[in-house]
Formats: sequence, structure tokens, C-alpha cells
Amino acid sequence: MAAHPPLAAATTRQIVSIVVFAFVGYLCAGLPLAVLPGYVLDGLGHGSVMAGVVIGTQYLATLLSRPVTGAVADRNGPKYAVLLGLAGCAASGALTLISTTLHLQAPLLGTGTLLVGRVILGMSLGLVGTGAISWGIGRFGAENTARVISWNGIAAYGGIALGAPLGVLMVANLGLWSLGSLVALLGIGALSLARGKTPAPLVQGLRMPFRNVFLTVAPNGVALGFGSIGFGTLATFITLYYASLGWEHAAYCLSAFGLAFIGARLLLSDAIKRHSGYRVAAICLAIESSGLLLLWLAPAPWLALCGAALTGAGLSLVYPALGVEVIARIPAASRSSALGAYALFFDLALGLAGPLMGMVASAFGYASIFLVAALLALAGMALSLYLLRGARP
Repeated sequence: MAAHPPLAAATTRQIVSIVVFAFVGYLCAGLPLAVLPGYVLDGLGHGSVMAGVVIGTQYLATLLSRPVTGAVADRNGPKYAVLLGLAGCAASGALTLISTTLHLQAPLLGTGTLLVGRVILGMSLGLVGTGAISWGIGRFGAENTARVISWNGIAAYGGIALGAPLGVLMVANLGLWSLGSLVALLGIGALSLARGKTPAPLVQGLRMPFRNVFLTVAPNGVALGFGSIGFGTLATFITLYYASLGWEHAAYCLSAFGLAFIGARLLLSDAIKRHSGYRVAAICLAIESSGLLLLWLAPAPWLALCGAALTGAGLSLVYPALGVEVIARIPAASRSSALGAYALFFDLALGLAGPLMGMVASAFGYASIFLVAALLALAGMALSLYLLRGARP
């Protein structure tokens, strides 16, 4: 028994050595996140609609490419998918650099180049994210699925959280050219490092058509989507919610959410193996709904902070908990396609949260959006409990 903790720690270190490529990919996505809207408005001379298009193009590309990226990882191996994704990150950085050198002489060409880079980056994130999870599971076994998905999520959120302020700092001190240059260098450096890593064995066998994979994954994906709308609501509207109440420092809510999210993943990821994915998902969605209800009713900013932290802690294990059940129900030869289909529901939830909650806020006020998000999280909890009843031991 004494050898188990060191063995677990060694496995975790090896998992981190794989998901670090997801960190690099999402760092590449985070770096331009807070800078590009201003660049589109002031540097390229477009309006706010085009600024939204430039940001949204990346997410749309990730969403639409999910079936393809999963199939690439299944057929060619997850390491190949990660390498291709990192190469795409480097290419997107190069195109962003070209765009920033063209914006004065040829703004339309600069805009087109930037949009192409955003499409490539969006597809690359799908390849790196799905590929890193499949690579980790293939290397370290299905029994470590929850740990791989948890660490991959920490890497992704960490990359975005670090990238956004770093991008602002670089542009302020070095200029726009530094942004694309760093993204390109990060992609090339990570690609060189990943090439020397041991690949996961390529799983042979009959591969399910994506339609069948999607239908198998759909119940888990819907439960995930119901929970994920809470995050999209918080991230999109917390600033406006604070302003409507005359409160300041809305960003602290996002910090509280992020710290609780990462802390819960670090401390509790083994709970999924002990108690089953559906049971953990149901408990976590109940905790998330309580946090959203607290945000709805909060009479003071400090209680809103507590609500944001509860929301983050609750949502933290929903993705890996339901993801473990997805992997258990899909043949290994179609694992990456299943992960891509599963992630598609997360993408959809974040995409729908903005317009859906915007309509709710327009009709009933900003506080009401957290009530609606809490009710959706409870619906996800009910679906998880239903799936638990039907799951085989």
C-alpha cells in the first residue's frame, strides 16, 4: 500500500507532461483574446460587429471541426492530432503577425488574414484538446480517464487565464507584432517538444460512424450542457450584473470561480473513480445550482463572491465525471470521436449562453439569469440521476 501514493504521483507527472500541450494551445488562444477587439476597432477600422465576428470565428471553427478532429485522432493516433494542432497554432500566430503588419497599408487584406488565422486556431484547439486527452488515456489506461480529463481542463483554463493578461501586457510594452510572434514561437517550440514524446498505441477495430457516436454521447452531453450554461452566464454577464447593482470589482467573481474550479479538480478528481461518474456529476450540479441561486439572491458583493466560488467548485468535476461514463460506453477505436462529440455540447452551451441569457436579462433583469442557469443545472442533475439508475454496475 505504501507504494501507491508515489505511483499515483508518478502517473500524474506523466499525464501533466502530455496535457501541457493543451496548456500551450489554450495559451495561444488566450494571448490575443483581450487585444483583438481593440485591434479590429482601432487598427483595422471596423465596428463592434466585426470585432465579435473575429472572436467568435475561433469558437465556431472549433465547434464545426469537432467531428473531423476526433476522426483524425482515431485514425492517425492522438499524438498526430496534437502535432497537427500545434502546427496550426504556429500558423495562426504567423498569420496574426502578417495581419498586424498589413493593417495600415491594406486593412481589408489584414482583416482577411486575421480571420483565416482565427479559423486555423479554432480547428487547432479541437485537435490539441481532444488529442491530448486521448493520448493520455491511451498511454496511462482507461482507469486514469478522470485524472487525464481533469488535468487537461486545468491546463486549458490555466492557459487562457495566463494568456489574456500577458497579451495585454506585451502589446502595451512591445507592440502588436509581439502577439503573433509569441504565438508562432510557442507553437513551434511545443511541436518540437511533442515530437519526441512516446505515442499512444493506435487502437485497431471497427470505428463507429460519427452519427452513432453522437447519439450515444448525447445524454451525457446534454447534462454537461445544462451545467456549462452556468459558466457561460457568469463569464458573460457578471460585469453587467454588478454594474446594475452599483457594485464594483466584478472581476473578483471570475477569480473566485477559477480558484474554486481548479482547487476542486486538484483535490477531488479521485472521487469519480470511487463513487461513479454519474453520482459525482449529480452532486456537483447540485452544488453549482446552489452557487447560482446565491448569485441570484446575493444582497452584498461578498455573498456574490461565495456564489461564484460555489459555482466553480460545483462545475469543476462535471466534465470529467460525465466524460468517464462516455468513455466507458464507446469502443476504444472511436474514443477520440466520442470526446469530440462530447466537447461539442460544451461548445454549444457556451455559444448559447450569451444570446439566451441576454433575452432573459432584457425581459426580467440581470439577476434572473442566474435563477434560470440554476434551474438548468438542476435539470442536468436530474438527468445525471436518471442515467445513474440506468447505468450498469
